[in-house]
Amino acid sequence: MSLLVVGLSHRSAPVSVLERAALPADAKAKLLQDTLAAEPAGEAAVLATCNRIELYADVDKFHAGVAELSTLLAQHSGVGLEELTPYLYVHYEDRAVHHLFSVACGLDSMVVGEGQILGQIKDALATSQEMHTAGRLLNDLFQQGLRVGKRAHSETGIDRAGQSLVTFGLEQLAEGAAVETWAAGKRALVIGAGSMSSLAAATLARAGVAEVVVANRTLERAERLAQILTEGDDTDVRARAVPMSAVQDELTRADIAVSCTGATGLVLTAEAVAAAVEGRVPAAAPSGVPAPGRPGDARATAPAAARDVSGDLPPTGLGAEDGCPLDVTAVQATTATAGFSVQGEAAVAGMAAADLEQHAAWVDKGAGDAARGPRAAGAAGTTVLDPDGDAELISALAATAATAGRVPERRRPEPVRVPHQAPALALLDLAMPRDIDAAVHRLPGVRLVDIESLAEASADAPMAADVDQVRRIVADEVTAFGAAQRAARITPTVVALRTMAADVVASEIARLEGRLPGLDDKQRGEITQTVRRVVDKLLHAPTVRVKQLAAEPGGAGYADALRTLFDLDPETVASVSRAEHDSKNGGDAENRGRA
Repeated sequence: MSLLVVGLSHRSAPVSVLERAALPADAKAKLLQDTLAAEPAGEAAVLATCNRIELYADVDKFHAGVAELSTLLAQHSGVGLEELTPYLYVHYEDRAVHHLFSVACGLDSMVVGEGQILGQIKDALATSQEMHTAGRLLNDLFQQGLRVGKRAHSETGIDRAGQSLVTFGLEQLAEGAAVETWAAGKRALVIGAGSMSSLAAATLARAGVAEVVVANRTLERAERLAQILTEGDDTDVRARAVPMSAVQDELTRADIAVSCTGATGLVLTAEAVAAAVEGRVPAAAPSGVPAPGRPGDARATAPAAARDVSGDLPPTGLGAEDGCPLDVTAVQATTATAGFSVQGEAAVAGMAAADLEQHAAWVDKGAGDAARGPRAAGAAGTTVLDPDGDAELISALAATAATAGRVPERRRPEPVRVPHQAPALALLDLAMPRDIDAAVHRLPGVRLVDIESLAEASADAPMAADVDQVRRIVADEVTAFGAAQRAARITPTVVALRTMAADVVASEIARLEGRLPGLDDKQRGEITQTVRRVVDKLLHAPTVRVKQLAAEPGGAGYADALRTLFDLDPETVASVSRAEHDSKNGGDAENRGRA
């Protein structure tokens, strides 16, 4: 049997595909059952998070296993196999071990270094143990993965490279400000009471929000979470629980809302969010004024007065003459929005090449004589264009625009200082599939951060130097795990060999007693110990050496060699393996009971 992983994640598939392929709890259970029932698989475990769905199995045939596991993922995710296949990845044997260990350390997370994945791996192992789909291999793999992840976090600074999705999401909402400063005194609504929602509620409480309202379909779970928050020693936050039916009312009073539920449909529609912020944001802009863009776009949301970066500079006279094709009003609106002063040479910055060429032709024909004259000094050291003297300059600028796509300025533009206006409602959607309608992005006064925007933001996140150290830890642990597994595969054969030797000793001692009935107990004991020592010494070096050889790559054949050389009964070897498996699973169940 060999370890095989088939899955998809934020690294291989777009969020839209991950969203559709998300597995609810009952689908995960059915997938485990069907995988174990499939012919190539002897063990199975599912690791399903908001940004990955992976099926682990111990298979006896690689190609048949890949085909079967891919088909099962498609069937249970609801995404057709042909559509899903391009986004699937496959890891086998040591590469599969390396993948899980990397995942456990946070190296494969959307936010590098986040530690929440350890809890999700632990949950995946517990589920497979409860459903009896995890055997010796997957038990060893997942338990060792948890140890490797903990080692990486304790021995390195991988925590500095990233954090949980909750913290990263709140940092994106804070837009560069410290989360504690941004969240202080705000009212927060947390929708859901699962692990991610609980983490969000605790993080917000520690960040200093004034109140946390927890909404959940099961009110008792919301009440329990609210009680934990209220009784926490590290916060003094007010917390209360409400039913899901109260979400709309609570949303009208909330400054921050975090949602992470297992719902298959939307929890918050765009209409519901718009109704919740109605009256809390300025009215829509009148006709002719650009409508506010996606929240966070400073140029789209800044008021007109803030976008007029020319300050108290006198307006340019350019384009004031009759017949001038240059629409200075449009230029002012365009250049100011783009961050240019509408003064002197900057008046033509941001203009289309065709407009500049038209203006140059108008100047070349001698139009605008009334405006001709010496160049005059403008305010703040800028200059006002002289159409006669600058015709050649404008033509050159037009040629440059035609080639480069925009006109370079001859001086550094005035810096744009747009006053930041915080949104009336900040939304964090950590669910997969999404809880909050993506159309909320377009609502004025609302800022939404979801899994998709987190994926975009994390793509440019800096990697800590400790990541290299974690990679070395993973590589060492993969080597050690592979050696231990290869050595473990020969253990039943070695045990069977020693059992056979013990049976031979017992048989020969019984035969000796029949031939020498006069032996007393002391003599019989000495003879028995002598024969056993001889057998142990003969077997010691070969069995130790065969374990060492089996632990090396390509050492799987030594078990077959032992069985052949000593004519061991295959059923005896298999019975030893079953006994080890049952003992290990019994110990795991006992440990879970104590936990």
